Amino acid sequence: MERWTGVLHVPLSRGGPLFRIAASVILTPSKTLAVRINASLAPVSSPQSLKLPDAGQVPRANAVLFTGDRVRGTGEPAIERLSDAAYLAGLLAGKLAAGEANAWVVDAACFAGPYAVYRELVPSVDTVGDPKRYDPSGLPAAAGVANILTQCIREIQNKIMRGSLKDSASNQEPTALLLPPCPPKTIVLGFSKGGVVVNQLVTELSCWASESTKNSVDVSQRSTVLLIHDLLVPHTASDVLSGISAFHYLDVGLNCAGAYITDHAVIKEIANFVSRTTDNLRFSLHGTPRQWSDPNRPWILTEKNTMLQLLQDEAKKYEGRLIVSEKKYFDGRPRNLLMHFEILEVMDIC
Repeated sequence: MERWTGVLHVPLSRGGPLFRIAASVILTPSKTLAVRINASLAPVSSPQSLKLPDAGQVPRANAVLFTGDRVRGTGEPAIERLSDAAYLAGLLAGKLAAGEANAWVVDAACFAGPYAVYRELVPSVDTVGDPKRYDPSGLPAAAGVANILTQCIREIQNKIMRGSLKDSASNQEPTALLLPPCPPKTIVLGFSKGGVVVNQLVTELSCWASESTKNSVDVSQRSTVLLIHDLLVPHTASDVLSGISAFHYLDVGLNCAGAYITDHAVIKEIANFVSRTTDNLRFSLHGTPRQWSDPNRPWILTEKNTMLQLLQDEAKKYEGRLIVSEKKYFDGRPRNLLMHFEILEVMDIC
């Protein structure tokens, strides 16, 4: 399967700080971006010009991984490798949907020394990136994810059109594939400090679902007014939230409270949302002794156990629609920094 792999730098606003995004994106055999298009939305004259798809040519999902604080100078090759966003993008692409997913690895746009500060996505964080709270007002994380992915797709297409792939297909537009109306799902992953973005998105999903219920919005439907480029990725905050199929917490932890969601109302509203849709939603909590057995930060384990219990209690009500799992790695081994990064290599996210 052909892929475009590279690193992009995009802002959320003109003149704003740049997010560094490593991407591994599926291409068609002709080395163009592959998109899904609903035949019922296509012009009458176009179906005969659309190509019938090979199932392996189109993305089934967009997996978005948010990384954590910077770690430098450890002298450990594995940590250096697993700190490389470009390496992680390829690793992530290979782990999901039998390789049929676009993978996006997002580094924070700002750092305070080694500390990742996701202020553009989580406005409540302090100067070192720790959350004071998770406020869903304005859906900043969902809107930011849609903005980032949309800009990245356009940048990738521009690179292809400028001939960066050095072949005769480089000036073609994205290839439209005639498929049922099934946009790619979004899989959200947060590693270490990157878990604050996952928590923000969970909080925003809860708020958005609650407002959708009050306004009698059909939450199972996503926008159909899309440009061909937008069929590859979610285009709006609502598209992001309605299309999320899984949240993965990857050895998350903070030097303060807030590593996991412990608000019952947030979890309950998400469970109610799942009951009103046709799709399942997965929460997977992955951890190592580095975080879950840290004697100096016992709140991490307490928060994880609280969130896990809240999710399990709600999952019992919905007969498998809300899927919850806890996965421990390197259990019994002494705590160290290496295992914290190695979880990225051994994580089971299928």
